[in-house]
Amino acid sequence: MGKRVLGVVVTVLAVAVSVISSVYVWGADGYSQADKHVHPSALSWLSLVVAVGAAVMLCWRHRWPELVCGIALVPPFLLSDALAALVALAALAAARRDRVLWLGGALVFAATALAVSRDAEWPQAVTMFGTVIAQSGPGKVIGTLVVAAVLTSIPLTVGLLRSTRADLRERERREEWLRAEMTRQEERSRIAHEMHDVLGHRLSLLSLQAGALEVSAPENAGAAARTVRSTAKQSLEDLRQVIGVLRDGRDFHLDGPAPALTDLPALVGQTRQAGVPVSLTMLLDQAAAPPQLGMALYRIVQECLTNIVRHAPGAPADVLIRGGAGAGVTLEVVNPIPPPGTVPPSPGSGTGLTGITERVTALGGHTNIGPTTNNTFAVQAWLPWPQPPRVQPE
Repeated sequence: MGKRVLGVVVTVLAVAVSVISSVYVWGADGYSQADKHVHPSALSWLSLVVAVGAAVMLCWRHRWPELVCGIALVPPFLLSDALAALVALAALAAARRDRVLWLGGALVFAATALAVSRDAEWPQAVTMFGTVIAQSGPGKVIGTLVVAAVLTSIPLTVGLLRSTRADLRERERREEWLRAEMTRQEERSRIAHEMHDVLGHRLSLLSLQAGALEVSAPENAGAAARTVRSTAKQSLEDLRQVIGVLRDGRDFHLDGPAPALTDLPALVGQTRQAGVPVSLTMLLDQAAAPPQLGMALYRIVQECLTNIVRHAPGAPADVLIRGGAGAGVTLEVVNPIPPPGTVPPSPGSGTGLTGITERVTALGGHTNIGPTTNNTFAVQAWLPWPQPPRVQPE
């Protein structure tokens, strides 16, 4: 609102000053020093009318800068002043930075030089630049060009500065939009990683349980069916949350508290029920790890067990976690590689292992993932565990 009012005030002043200047030039051009009266000619009257029209057109100088600047160039080439052309040049410089601007600047400079040259020839009582410009000769030419250059450079500089500020504001808006888009992209990536970890693990267990149900004895079919139904129900609930995120844009969160190190035994127990012998060893100074660290370790182990279920079903797995506050945490998940041809190929693009690396790197750790010389596949990761601040005794 304040900028709009300021713009209206500036426009009113520009129009008023241009009209007053045109009226002054009209009177000065027809001024007779002999009888101290004004005797305007028909061309002076025509110039005044055109100049007033050009001054009024300054109200639309920012909407049609090229047109307004072209109209404002007409009065100086008759017998009027070039003030409206100078004001229009500032608007043109704020709108464009191409050949049109430099052509308009050259024409405004020429029109201003012509108006200054006429002013220098008026009587001393009405002239404005005659006191600093010679009446004739090279001094008049040089003085006219210098004054015209100064007068033209002022609106040109103002317009360029305004254009630069507008470009900076536009760049700030674009950078803000890009930052917001990057934030949204990071959030979508986080959601994708979380759902890959959660749904991938549960659906892999579901597939394994379904296979066990297919070949199990009748007395074991009920327990396997209940496990399949429970896993499928949890997966569907997670899927509904993802659909809600993508449809409504609400924040993503799983039901219940975020997983932590204390939840690893339950995760290993579920995997054992699915038929995968898992050995879990935790050698930690304290189990209460920071929430972000605990969740990262849980997700990494979850992804490793999911890969074992998919690519090496039935193979034993050893999970070792050791470390503590200040020293960091070392995680190692090892499983034997099944012989070629014994396991049907499982679809996958390696995004899970990539997600493990990204998750560890984001926390300032490092990973080592791949087959070993002992015909096993190992996922090794180290994550920092900051030392908690000491509480000063009172």
